[in-house]
Amino acid sequence: MDRVRIRAFAERERRIYRLISGNEGLKAREIAGRLGLEREEVNRELYASPLMRDLCYRDAEYRWHALIRQQRPHEGLYEFSGWYGTAREFMAAEEDAFLRELEEGCRRIGRNLNDQRGLIHSFRDCRKTVRTLFGDLSAMTAGGWEDWECVFEFRLKRGRMIRIYADVLIITRDRVFSLEFKMKNAIDPEEVLQAAKYAPYLEIVFGPDYDVIPALVLTGAADLFLEEPVGDTDAVIQVCSGDMLFNVFDAYLGFLDGGKQ
Repeated sequence: MDRVRIRAFAERERRIYRLISGNEGLKAREIAGRLGLEREEVNRELYASPLMRDLCYRDAEYRWHALIRQQRPHEGLYEFSGWYGTAREFMAAEEDAFLRELEEGCRRIGRNLNDQRGLIHSFRDCRKTVRTLFGDLSAMTAGGWEDWECVFEFRLKRGRMIRIYADVLIITRDRVFSLEFKMKNAIDPEEVLQAAKYAPYLEIVFGPDYDVIPALVLTGAADLFLEEPVGDTDAVIQVCSGDMLFNVFDAYLGFLDGGKQ
């Protein structure tokens, strides 16, 4: 499903999902009352909408909950992540301990670890690159990034609508950076498409308070930072080498211009 079809979800669906995701559990009549809708309209969306079936569940008391809350910290993210924590926790974790937790988390979420040797190599490479990013942020900013949420190996596969396989998510106060890592030094248009693929789904999961920013990170390259078109669309995403990942964040957060985080 492409971005156009995802954006075509009824506004009513999004309003209902946003309300559910911001509360501890709501019954259909409460949702209807808060949104000024008929209870029958709400029930129809709750039980018939693929979006609701993918991202929500109903408890024994007929209260509806979101799998991932649309507020910081994003309760529920851990359940779909190989590793989840703050940037501060990530930087404090020793490599071996981090990799053990990531492997255990991947098994928990059903991430295929058959190619163990290659995956561990890529996990180490990814960890090194993200640590370099936070090291650059520490050296070049006044701080504030330490409480950002970090997700490694995000896997959300519930049904027909929402299927996300993201290498790394870094969640600031109002942006979600979705990073696709490749241990290569050349740009492949198919990998650009892959990096951009899940942004529309992440926009639904995190809600309108967050901008989702996809990027392709080529850790085998150096001094690379540019924009690449996404297939035959008018959209572009940023492609960078691992040593230039800071520039992706600076482009949106304006650290070097005194911007906010």
